[in-house]
Amino acid sequence: MGTNETLVSIRTTIFSGVVFDDHNSDPDRRFVFYNVKIDMPPKIVSDGIWGNTNYGALPEKATLPLLELQILAIFIITQCFHLVFKRLGIPYFVSQMMNAVKMDFSMITRTGKKAWTIALFSLMTPTIIGMFLCYSFMEHWQKALGDFDGGRLPVVVMSQTGCSFAVIASLLSDLEILNSELGRLALSSALVMDVLGSAVTGLGTAVVSSLRTDSHDHSEGKGPKLAMFTATKYVLFLTIVIVIGRPAMRWIVRNTPEGRPVKKAYTYVVVLMTFFAGLFGVWAHQSVLGGVVLFGLVVPEGPPLGSELIKQLELFNTWFLLPIFITCCAMKIDISAHINSQLIFAVVTIIVVVHLVKMLLTIGICSCCNMPKTDGLCLALMLSCKGVVDYVTSVFLFDSMLMSNEAVSIIAISILVLGSTARIGVKVLLDPTRKYAGYQKRNILNMKPNAELRVVACIHKPSHIMSIKNALDFCCPTTNNPLVAHVLHLKELVGRSSPIFISHRVQERVDSNYNYSEDVIVAFDLFEHDKAGTALVNTYTAISPFRFMHDDICYLALDKLASIIILPFHVRWGEDGSIESTDKNIRTLNAKVLQRAPCSVGILVKRGSSSSTIYNNSITHSMKRIAIIFLGGSDDREALSFAKRTIKDCSFKLVVYHLVSSNSVANWDLMLDDEVLKGVNGYYGSIENVSYENITIDEPCETSAFVSSIADQHDFFVVGRRNGIKSPLTTALESWTEFSELGVIGDLLAALDSTSNASILVIQQQQMSKSNSLRNTDLYTL
Repeated sequence: MGTNETLVSIRTTIFSGVVFDDHNSDPDRRFVFYNVKIDMPPKIVSDGIWGNTNYGALPEKATLPLLELQILAIFIITQCFHLVFKRLGIPYFVSQMMNAVKMDFSMITRTGKKAWTIALFSLMTPTIIGMFLCYSFMEHWQKALGDFDGGRLPVVVMSQTGCSFAVIASLLSDLEILNSELGRLALSSALVMDVLGSAVTGLGTAVVSSLRTDSHDHSEGKGPKLAMFTATKYVLFLTIVIVIGRPAMRWIVRNTPEGRPVKKAYTYVVVLMTFFAGLFGVWAHQSVLGGVVLFGLVVPEGPPLGSELIKQLELFNTWFLLPIFITCCAMKIDISAHINSQLIFAVVTIIVVVHLVKMLLTIGICSCCNMPKTDGLCLALMLSCKGVVDYVTSVFLFDSMLMSNEAVSIIAISILVLGSTARIGVKVLLDPTRKYAGYQKRNILNMKPNAELRVVACIHKPSHIMSIKNALDFCCPTTNNPLVAHVLHLKELVGRSSPIFISHRVQERVDSNYNYSEDVIVAFDLFEHDKAGTALVNTYTAISPFRFMHDDICYLALDKLASIIILPFHVRWGEDGSIESTDKNIRTLNAKVLQRAPCSVGILVKRGSSSSTIYNNSITHSMKRIAIIFLGGSDDREALSFAKRTIKDCSFKLVVYHLVSSNSVANWDLMLDDEVLKGVNGYYGSIENVSYENITIDEPCETSAFVSSIADQHDFFVVGRRNGIKSPLTTALESWTEFSELGVIGDLLAALDSTSNASILVIQQQQMSKSNSLRNTDLYTL
């Protein structure tokens, strides 16, 4: 027999000094026996189709092709299942296993009383009740289930009482409520529960493992001493990782210039430290994953280190290694095995009792905090959600002989049920857009006389600062008509799971050395100083994923009772009129705000460079020329109401171009248009710095020609978006519109072949809800 034909058969399992083989079987059925056959020497690489005529490139004849085939099968099967399940609302568990680097550990020090109360009661009370249930009937459980299953029921309790921050963050991200008020409260509560639960579980695992070792060693009196020793090792493990790891990475952050990426050498050092942390965790009677996760928690979140690690590792880990890891864990569990009916009853009872108590407590605390009952139920479902992190943890407990195959099989099924129920339940109960519903009129047209104008202005890039300042200056704040501006600097969330929102006026700080929005703060502090007594400016920084930024904008507008939101356009033009850059993320964000905003929305288009703005001293004419092209409709009336504010300043000259169709028919909208135009068309007398021109249009092409003729005669245009309005003046032009968010007229002014360098503000009036009832929009805070 040749070397490659030698077969080695192994059929032994060794545990605690006992060898189980054919003659000495395992009485408790805690172990699984395998027949392992190995070719010596192993064949790793295939000979290819033409290399060996006997079996060619068959994957089972070589280990590397077999591994590649298995990986391919894992990806195909998981993606096929996900394509079907996602339409049923079932979560993609694979995506819930996030790198702990994204977790902002410092957030726990800024968590409010409400989140702490919910977390502590939802964690401790079910734990106490579950433990009481286990130990009260311990003799009965051990007699019915055996010493192993009966004695390990407290482990089941601990696995169910807590929750994973990564799972909750992924759930909120899937439901697109990550930075809603309810989402922030759920994140804060989950963080506290996860950190406290991990500490208690880690300490308990160390102690239980030492007691189990002592019981197999049959030594008396050694158990408590060994438990104390292992507990000390666990505390030492925590202390060393935090005391050494965190300062070391802080040093890396301090030695990285602001705005520059971390050096590759530093990244390699951090990865190497991660491996050592995993080995250190094993020494402290924890799993390798436990040590790695703890080290991930102490990494400074966000740029430059956290974001760089995520950039380097996330794609490979999340989409390659993680599915393979999850599949390998799933292969360890045999759900088809015979399960004791009494064990099913015991484990299911514990799971139901623990989660029922947790949900009732959460709903009760939310009711005491005057939160809507629906929100309380949604929060309870979120905190009861289970996912892949909980699944992997249960598999680790099975590997550590703290759970039997039967118990971990039941828990695996419960994780699927709880995870799917939580996601589907929250999606059905919670409408994330309901708080933006416009039951109150929050627009400029319906403002009371001499009321302050409240504006939310958004900034993404430094180039937006000057254009937003100019737009706010057009509001012409006076002592009788003051301006309150809330300037929101929006930054993309990178390297962390939890979004942050900073109010710079109240000096809210984040635990980071990174400077947030310094240029924005300085610029608008100067603006407020120049407009002393007439304008008040509050600056904020919101850091969140692009697909959730609309929540930050809409919540701020809702909370501050804003009348209009001003958004920068996604296209940036150069000095020669060519397009310098476009940002599709900003365009998508603008579309979401237009759809969900609780007030009017204006999209600000800046055609010229910052050096050619109307406030530059090089401009020779003293009058700032503003024009509004008025065709009629609610959006145009809102635009005219905004433009009317400029006539309070004699340095602004307003020209109103009223385009009228030659075959127009009188209707209610025309009556409303005439009423709004009375203030500028000479009905109440002429105004020195206002001109009104009535222009009759016969054909749509005349509209385009007229807009082109006046495009370079003004410094600033204000137009209505006219969303959904059909008019003979513009119907034929709609098919040529490139940017639908600007409307037909705004798109003509912003066209690439336009000769104008004027800025353009396209306004959409608040979209009112069809319901006339007024709901309570009080906000609850963390």
